[in-house]
Amino acid sequence: MAARFVVEADGGSRGNPGPAGYGAVVRAGDTGQILAEAAGFIGHATNNVAEYQGLIAGLKAARDLDPDASVDVRMDSKLVVEQMSGRWKIKHSAMQPLAAEARTVFPRGRVTYTWIPRERNKDADRLANEAMDAGKAGRQWEPKPKAPAAAADEPPSQTAAPKAGWAAPADLGAPTTFVLLRHGETPLTPEKRFSGSGGSDPELSDKGRWQAECAAEALAARGSIQAVVASPMRRTRQTAETVAARLGLEVRYEDGLREVDFGAWEGLTFAEVQDRHPDDLSAWLGSAKAKPTGSTESFTTLTHRAGVARDRIIARYPGKTVLVVSHVSPIKTLVRLALGAPPDSMYRMELSAASICAVQYYADGNASLRLLNDTSHLR
Repeated sequence: MAARFVVEADGGSRGNPGPAGYGAVVRAGDTGQILAEAAGFIGHATNNVAEYQGLIAGLKAARDLDPDASVDVRMDSKLVVEQMSGRWKIKHSAMQPLAAEARTVFPRGRVTYTWIPRERNKDADRLANEAMDAGKAGRQWEPKPKAPAAAADEPPSQTAAPKAGWAAPADLGAPTTFVLLRHGETPLTPEKRFSGSGGSDPELSDKGRWQAECAAEALAARGSIQAVVASPMRRTRQTAETVAARLGLEVRYEDGLREVDFGAWEGLTFAEVQDRHPDDLSAWLGSAKAKPTGSTESFTTLTHRAGVARDRIIARYPGKTVLVVSHVSPIKTLVRLALGAPPDSMYRMELSAASICAVQYYADGNASLRLLNDTSHLR
């Protein structure tokens, strides 16, 4: 079942025309929880142009979460709502291409437009003003971390870890449960070689295929899996397809679940990297913002895309139990975000090949780690 989102968008100009910015939030259609925020400073423009820019940013943020979703856009701009609904003509030359771009984000028929009073559009208005303030200071808007105690290497708010709690209130409904399965062994696994998304993309070994079969039997016995989502890499595809076939389900692939690109470290052992790239390795171990030699990805980058993937899956399968087949780094990232743990906690977790973890996500933003590195099905 495709997700349903609410996009609230706004834009403003100090002078009309003058320094202008836009803001937008994407909410889950059923709970109202904010899933994503977007804002930007666009220089000298009118209010209406800024409002259209906010609309486009909100629609694109919703598409990033789920391109198959339906969207209800809510804005306090009567002009934009009526024009995008087709009831008013778009005569201004600056707005015509913006309206055309907005119509290309989602197919016709999957977006509706509703006017709301300004007091019900406070989040989008706040973001637009933050963007204009940033522009006045000579910089672009950046999202603010929600957790005041977050570490310096933490990602922006849309991927921040939900706050942990003892228990979720009963009136929140069923949580969305991720059953996190690491892929089975490849020829590189027992030698503990770096194997990311920039390497040889190895397939499962004979032992890895046996591990996938064991996981399939255990998860079939569990009986609660309702969907399967996996990284598109070969070893995760093979693992996910083995389990999905046993469960009678199809596999949906999510690029945000792929492993980090380890650059020049691909295929090397830790000792070999330490010998060849000692400074880069020390930097990488010391900061989530550091990248492996020759890579474009850090653990901070991974945290952003894994958080977006997490939100996309939650939005698509609210209240469901989803098997998520991925790799060491993305699974550790999802676990540490659920715990609200600092980035260096990644180095204090052990995840064996074909191991199972479980995390539950509640509608109020709370998360609960239920299982970590379970390998009992492999004995």
